Amino acid sequence: MSVSICKLTKIYGEQKAVDSLSFEAKKGEILGFLGPNGAGKSTTMKIATGYLSATSGSVNVCGLEVTENSTAIKKRIGYLPEHNPLYLEMYVPEYLEFVGNLHQMRGTKLKQRIGEMIDLCGLEREKRKKIGTLSKGYRQRVGLAQALIHNPEVLILDEPTSGLDPNQILEIREVIRTVSKEKTLIFSTHIMQEVKALCHRVVIIDTGKIVIDRPVMELNTEASQQRIRVEFLEKIDPEILKKIEGVLEVQKNQNGQFEILANTTQDIRPEIFQMAVEHQKTLLEMTQEEIPLEEIFHKLTKNKA
Repeated sequence: MSVSICKLTKIYGEQKAVDSLSFEAKKGEILGFLGPNGAGKSTTMKIATGYLSATSGSVNVCGLEVTENSTAIKKRIGYLPEHNPLYLEMYVPEYLEFVGNLHQMRGTKLKQRIGEMIDLCGLEREKRKKIGTLSKGYRQRVGLAQALIHNPEVLILDEPTSGLDPNQILEIREVIRTVSKEKTLIFSTHIMQEVKALCHRVVIIDTGKIVIDRPVMELNTEASQQRIRVEFLEKIDPEILKKIEGVLEVQKNQNGQFEILANTTQDIRPEIFQMAVEHQKTLLEMTQEEIPLEEIFHKLTKNKA
């Protein structure tokens, strides 16, 4: 495993910011790391990158324990924090050279790498400007370029698309997809569309504890809810549909179709079909709809405190 977190705990005074957290991230995987504000995401990432010490537990990066190999770990990790710290008076190549020097990169190799990062992150048009004159979108690109300058094995991005316009988000997404193929990438965000668009797996935490660790495609099952749209040729009493086990509510939409919300992991479509047969109703359409990730996130993290 590229990143392995085991029983990680961080306590501030009487507050337990991270509570015995354990999960792993693999090479070539984009892991979505989610949670409401104050859930412990940023604290976890700061410990993983060596910026904070843990109260207990361990973090291993590329086979090295973070507390015992802090300097070696920093060589293997690229980190873009939520509040992107940049030297605003520097020009883009100047800043990337400065960061490269911190990683003991010099000479032709560094200049070549700066050129590659400027190209990869779409900074060619802005490279002659001071960072302080750039838009937020381009500052995020500079932040991503500095996180990648030393070609790290692990990339940790904290809210990398926050505040960007739709075009900038699409461009940053493409950069992330490109670089993730050969790296382990942990991606923290509050934007559920980003999770669906980018992530292979998602870990959701709340009050410092994991509430789910699943492939993105399996989140609907974990939420224990399903939404089904049905249409009948004949009129039907919605009370009949409500009698199906697990059904929470039945609503009729403007097109005359019924939307059924069920609180069960078992597929209720066979039950709906059987009900139609028993009541001699002609079933014209039956579609299982995907529940938005925002609803799933809310269900998994509400009332956990």
